[in-house]
Amino acid sequence: MTILSDVYYWVKALHVMSVLAWMAGLFYLPRLYVYHVEGLKKQGVVRGSDMDLLFQHQERLLMKAIMNPAMISTWIFGLLLVFTPGIVDWSMAWSWAKAGAVLGMTWFHMWCGKQRKALADGSNTLTGRQYRMMNEVPTLFMIVIVIAVIVKF
Repeated sequence: MTILSDVYYWVKALHVMSVLAWMAGLFYLPRLYVYHVEGLKKQGVVRGSDMDLLFQHQERLLMKAIMNPAMISTWIFGLLLVFTPGIVDWSMAWSWAKAGAVLGMTWFHMWCGKQRKALADGSNTLTGRQYRMMNEVPTLFMIVIVIAVIVKF
C-alpha cells in the first residue's frame, strides 16, 4: 500500500468539504452580483456609494477568503485522489466527464473573479438578468460531476 492509499478516506473527506465550500461560493457570488447591479440601479445609487462599497467588500471577501482557498484545496485533494492507486480509471468516460466539468467549474470561478473586478472598477456591462442566468452554470457542472462520480458511466 502507498501512503495515499493509507490516507484515502481522510483525503476524500477533505476533498468533499472543500468542494462544498467552493460550490457555496460559486452559487452565492453571482447572486450577490444580481443584488449589486439591480440594487444600484433601483436606488439610483452611484458607484462609490456606501451601498456599492458594501457589495464590493462582500464580493471581495467571499472570493478571497472562501472561494479561492476552497478551490485550491479542492484541486489539491482532488489531485491526491487521482494519484491514489485504483481510484480513477482513465479508460472510462466518467473520469473524463468529471475532469472536463471541474475545468469548467474552474473557468466559471475565474469568470466570477473577472466580473468582481468589473463591478469594482465600474466597467461592468452585464445586467441582473444575465447574472441570474450565469448563476445556473455551476449547477450544470455539479450535475455532470455528481452523475459521473456516482454512476461511473
